[in-house]
Amino acid sequence: MRVFTYESLPSRVVFGAGTFATVGDEVSRLGAQRVMVFAGRPERHLADRLGRQLGSRMVDLFDDVLPHVPIAIAASARARASEVRADLLLTVGGGSTTGLGKAVALESGAPILAVPTTYAGSEMTPIWGLTEEHRKTTGRDPRVLPRVVVYDPELTLTLPPALSGASGMNAMAHCVEAAYATDCPPVTRIMAEEGIRALAGALPLVVEQPQDLAARSEAFYGAYMAGCAFAVTGSGLHHKICHVLGGAYNLPHAETHAIVLPHAVAYNAPAMPEAMARIGAALGAYEPAIALYQLARRLGIPAGLREIGMAEADLDAATELVIKAIPSNPRPIERDPIRHLLDDAEFGRRPVTDLAPAI
Repeated sequence: MRVFTYESLPSRVVFGAGTFATVGDEVSRLGAQRVMVFAGRPERHLADRLGRQLGSRMVDLFDDVLPHVPIAIAASARARASEVRADLLLTVGGGSTTGLGKAVALESGAPILAVPTTYAGSEMTPIWGLTEEHRKTTGRDPRVLPRVVVYDPELTLTLPPALSGASGMNAMAHCVEAAYATDCPPVTRIMAEEGIRALAGALPLVVEQPQDLAARSEAFYGAYMAGCAFAVTGSGLHHKICHVLGGAYNLPHAETHAIVLPHAVAYNAPAMPEAMARIGAALGAYEPAIALYQLARRLGIPAGLREIGMAEADLDAATELVIKAIPSNPRPIERDPIRHLLDDAEFGRRPVTDLAPAI
């Protein structure tokens, strides 16, 4: 007999090529008159296009965007939002930009309209994150869930192949963690598995043929599914590890997720064979950890954490931080296995589980 609780999160999604041109209309639907735009410097040209759509309704542009949302940057953005009396926060960019808008919404209560340009998925979740003194803190609050999300795959055509692959694997991590979450409702599980299928099929094409708009659209769809699934279930072992490493050692967000994911899956695989079978079916593979590792190699993602700035000398300290960050997990959290997980991720070794012996 099925027993579950499912809470649908209220967001309006506008999806399709060319939908960026409708952002002004969406602002009008929300009744906003004082729009504060958040866009990193690489998205400045998109902010300029928004300015032409919004006219006098765009009262400020905040472009000081950094990964992991440092608390000092959040404080500056909050002060600016208060000063210009913003009644709508419009974010255009990747997860860092969306996260900064969330940091402001968390304090001000102003609604968010998000225009993602990567596959981060943050735009579909009520999850916020802030970094202070090299420690990243996350939480859930309905105030930070964007009211409207505009997905225009044309905006991803300029995303470099390497970043596209890493960002897509970040979305894949959202799907995988949702799919094996112990409290995952059936509808959410379907979304997660659909996202895995879409991303696994589209990402190689996105990397190999970056101007393939159909592949870009399918990858964006997968990222949307990933965000929806992750919004309901939240983070587990994989995300806790990545938050620790990103906050404490300032590692790049998407690449960290892409590298750690196969190893986190391998760690949990023996404790949840049914979930792993579903994930493997969505990937078209028997052993999901190996399939994810091979997909990352095909996408040209660095194999090990040491390639993106993680020092081997910090692994012992990182192990202690990870153990403290994870309150529960399907497989017990033990120091030596976690240290081994991080060591494998550091050196980019092919993961090994009870389902797939080493070759």
